[in-house]
Amino acid sequence: MRRRLFITDDPKSPVAEAYRTLRTNLQFSNFDGSIKRVAITSPGAGAGKSTTISNLAVAIAKSGMSVCLVDGDLRKPRQQEVFGLSNTSGLTNSLLNPENVENNLKRTQYENLSILTSGPVPPNPSEMLGSDAMLKLMQQLDTLFDIVLYDTPPVGMVTDAAVVAQKMDGVILVCSAGETDIKGAEYAKKLLSNVEARLLGVVLNKIPVHQGGYYKYHYQSYYSGYYHDEPKKKSKWSFFKGREKRQVEALD
Repeated sequence: MRRRLFITDDPKSPVAEAYRTLRTNLQFSNFDGSIKRVAITSPGAGAGKSTTISNLAVAIAKSGMSVCLVDGDLRKPRQQEVFGLSNTSGLTNSLLNPENVENNLKRTQYENLSILTSGPVPPNPSEMLGSDAMLKLMQQLDTLFDIVLYDTPPVGMVTDAAVVAQKMDGVILVCSAGETDIKGAEYAKKLLSNVEARLLGVVLNKIPVHQGGYYKYHYQSYYSGYYHDEPKKKSKWSFFKGREKRQVEALD
């Protein structure tokens, strides 16, 4: 069953508006055009990174930019499910035969959006993602699209995301309210810092809300933790679970 794309399935919902806000913040961070490749990862499984990146991809495409969404999660690929596509060929095929990358790109029903699904799951994901062939493929996609988004495995669980993050212009970390462990989030940020990845910000996902309020959905995300080159200031993250609320220091 196809996973939900809030941007098109329920475009007037607060959830869809949250993804448009994420798109706008990403565009503001790219005012000088220096961001071409963006990876999205999470500290652990189940945070909603694949849903986040697919909705973000559609939102950016609707703004008029040409977008390629690459499913770089070569362990549990999901984008073929989101967009209802075949996954018989994709990223892994392109790495083995770079000349055919354009043949492996899949058009979607959304104007300006193409998908490079994972292709067959390989026995050595980290090695493939860290190869020279992967870097050359990234450079090739840079010439074909305005922006390329990479869905990667959780950075706190396997090395794949850190390997990809080294080659990115920016990384977005998806955390789940009430589920993501604070120490796990700190560890994920440390891993990204160790490879000198540029952390653009954090998406706090799945914020539970009370029924009857302005927000009628139990799935909500927003973009926070905006990072700049100047010295970083301390801020607060709010993690919610039920009616409990506790403030924690930002990861920096």
